[in-house]
Amino acid sequence: MEFTNATIRHKANVYHEGRVTSRTVVTAEGEMKTLGVMLPGTYRFSTQAAETVDILQGHCRVKQATEQAWIPYQAGDRFSVPADSQFEIEVDDLIDYVCHYEESV
Repeated sequence: MEFTNATIRHKANVYHEGRVTSRTVVTAEGEMKTLGVMLPGTYRFSTQAAETVDILQGHCRVKQATEQAWIPYQAGDRFSVPADSQFEIEVDDLIDYVCHYEESV
């Protein structure tokens, strides 16, 4: 995945005591994305905008706020989360990911 003529915001987004970090990228077309890393652990996130997460490396399980089951994902997979929602993610080994937002957050 490559972003040409993109702007990268220097300040890191740091969550869960530094175990999840990302950088915000704004593409030439104005699309907002984050490129990040999650260390092994279990995390809960809330969404403002709808988002789609591409797993570039690693393995995890995700449970959406409206679901009871954990769904496994690995490198090459993606999952989507609706706006104004929550999800939990269990990370087995380091996850490298890209998060695509449907609107600016």
